[in-house]
Amino acid sequence: MDRRQILTLGAGLAGAAQLGRPAIADGRRASPKAILFDAFPVFDPRSIAALCEAEFPGRGGELVTLWRTRQFEYAWLRSVANRYADFERVTEDALNFAAEALKLDLGAETRARLLGAHFRLKAWPDALPALTKLKQSGLRLAFLSNFTPAMLKGCSEASGLGPFFEQALSVDAARTYKPDARAYHLGVEALALPREDILFVAFAGWDAAGAASYGYRTFWVNRLGLPAERLGAAPDGTGSNLADLLAFLG
Repeated sequence: MDRRQILTLGAGLAGAAQLGRPAIADGRRASPKAILFDAFPVFDPRSIAALCEAEFPGRGGELVTLWRTRQFEYAWLRSVANRYADFERVTEDALNFAAEALKLDLGAETRARLLGAHFRLKAWPDALPALTKLKQSGLRLAFLSNFTPAMLKGCSEASGLGPFFEQALSVDAARTYKPDARAYHLGVEALALPREDILFVAFAGWDAAGAASYGYRTFWVNRLGLPAERLGAAPDGTGSNLADLLAFLG
């Protein structure tokens, strides 16, 4: 985490206090009634990196790394500055910056292919069996993502997993980004449940910390094998895939 990420998380924790919750929730909680998923525990973003490499052989890794870094930094900085733009705009701005910084010739067709990949992500191999079991157990499932509604709709259709989710919540409705507490609060409002009855499933460590700070019970699907973030809020459980999520829920 860099100082801008920490600053933005601080803003989110302040928002949690304003919504009437301590910054860090504690104590044991009952089994959840619903699960909110970030997009990436379900949708596999590796195709974007593969496409970057196909478009720029030998430079794709550099491009996707800088692009992703700027993508989330722009989202957080816009939240702090109250200059909201949706994630489609943020994603395009970050791509244009990354290509220019790396002196890569990003033509209109290549730009369109790279941006379009965010609308047709497939599922991770473990997603279908895990979601099937969760749905059969009676749990309510929904997305809560920085993706725009159009991005969530496109990936849900491309993966074939849309029917598992009763709602696809985008932070666009709050005009801010996670880890702002206003973004996490969308799940409480949409599901009409106390936050203690909701489990949030994160892909990124900072997202797990933000959700835990807001008051959700939280599980971190750490597919990248990263160390825990030092943000003063830890997930209730951690695993490397959705099978580990099932084990956590028992």
